[in-house]
Amino acid sequence: MRAWMKSGTPWVWITAGMVSVSLIAILGVLLLIGARGLGYFWPTPITQFTLNTPEGQETVIGQIYQTDRVDATQLQDAGITLPDDANPDYARLVVKIGNREREGVDFRQLLAFNIRSQFTPASLAMIERVENGVFYGWPVALVDEKGTRHRLDEADLEARLDALSARRDVIDDIERVHLASVNYQLEQLRLEEKRWALAHAANREPPAHIAEQRAQLLDQYFQLERKLESLRHHQDDAMLVVKDSHHEEVLLPLRNVLAVWYPNAMSGIEKLLFWGHQIGAFVSEPPRDGNASGGVFPAIFGTVFLVLLMAVIVTPLGVIAAVYLHEYAPKTAFTRMIRIAVVNLAGVPSIVYGVFGLGFFVYFIGGSIDELFYQAAQPAPVFGTPGVLWSALTLAILTLPVVIVSTEEGLARIPTSVRHGAFALGATQAETLWRVVLPMASPAMMTGLILAVARAAGEVAPLMLVGVVKVAPALPVDGNFPFLHLERKFMHLGYHIYDLGFQSTHIESARPLVYATSFLLVSVIVALNLAAIGIRHYLREKYRDLEQ
Repeated sequence: MRAWMKSGTPWVWITAGMVSVSLIAILGVLLLIGARGLGYFWPTPITQFTLNTPEGQETVIGQIYQTDRVDATQLQDAGITLPDDANPDYARLVVKIGNREREGVDFRQLLAFNIRSQFTPASLAMIERVENGVFYGWPVALVDEKGTRHRLDEADLEARLDALSARRDVIDDIERVHLASVNYQLEQLRLEEKRWALAHAANREPPAHIAEQRAQLLDQYFQLERKLESLRHHQDDAMLVVKDSHHEEVLLPLRNVLAVWYPNAMSGIEKLLFWGHQIGAFVSEPPRDGNASGGVFPAIFGTVFLVLLMAVIVTPLGVIAAVYLHEYAPKTAFTRMIRIAVVNLAGVPSIVYGVFGLGFFVYFIGGSIDELFYQAAQPAPVFGTPGVLWSALTLAILTLPVVIVSTEEGLARIPTSVRHGAFALGATQAETLWRVVLPMASPAMMTGLILAVARAAGEVAPLMLVGVVKVAPALPVDGNFPFLHLERKFMHLGYHIYDLGFQSTHIESARPLVYATSFLLVSVIVALNLAAIGIRHYLREKYRDLEQ
């Protein structure tokens, strides 16, 4: 036994067991997040409950959100009359009832002993809306623009909703693309005119071409405004008549309705198609209703764009620093202090980097850039305000130690004989470094980049100070010159999760979206890491002969 212990075999088995437990735990967390997140988009049946209450019978309709058991003592303390049979606990259902503007809440708790009956009628519908969340009820009629009531025709309703969706897309395209472009060009003309006035203080009359271009842009602007007004004026003013759980008829403006679904009448294939449609909308549409519904495309774009910009900044900085420390710097006490400082930087809390980024990058560098090059924009800041560039630089500083350490370790693994062989063939130190050493160390550089991406993609605290916002009016990339606007604020999946989980006005309703967004963030990080791992594997195979 003692010999077996000294052989080290037990420690190998313990290590393998702990690694296995860690992998199982990670997979379990991912499966939990994936199931809770992706399960949110599955069409849960809509249930009609009939309750026995002290006031009489009551009807409640909604989707069962979760079931649990509550202690009888807790119910007695709440003043609830319990049934005659004494049980230690009772079943409770949490039901999403929707109809926010009428019910005042999104969820309701139902005790099982109060439920007289429950069933799932095929005629119950889930009405998805632009605002105020979903509405549950029985669609019964359609009131047209003239106020005439018609019997509900599913084909006519679907055609109207498709036409409204197409018109909504046209309006959104005009507002987000065409009007935004005209406003951007008008702002650039205003800045050009102000710059000219600052440079020619004696003559305040601006050049003629500025006035001509402004007149043309204003003409385009008014044309777009008239088109928008016409589109909004001719929107479908029809009303959808829906009977709610109180058996009252409610008029829902059709322009606020996105889709009408009947989950109880769906087949398995229809449910699968609905699930795919909802996931597609989640990853491709912007958020709406205060981020409590809709998609997360701007957050996906902002996260990927930020990480790629950070990688472009941190990789050359980290590689240059590592090359200098390992290949050129003398082995002195000062160099050892630099290495110790680099290692210690990896342990600094991320919020400290955020404060540093706000003070140094935003206020100092950004403010200096505004004073030198954007005096015409004063007092409104251009680069002297949080934006995607300062966020990328802050994350680059945050992840720089990881890249430096990984690259330096890769350089240290290259045999000295390789360098001596290159020198013997007449290569200079720079040529040896560029043609031999760096290619052989490229897999280690990619390892550092993978670790940097994994950390940077999930950081939220520093970004809250240097650029991330709840809702960004425009993406950092558009069709206006210079096409890449690094001074703009952006959305981020990590901050979106924080906002949904802690800042949303409808936290319970938005909680499933927290799981969905978390799973999406993990998927984005995994995709970025897999791409970097693929590049590392390619480089490793390419330069394998040099290592041998």
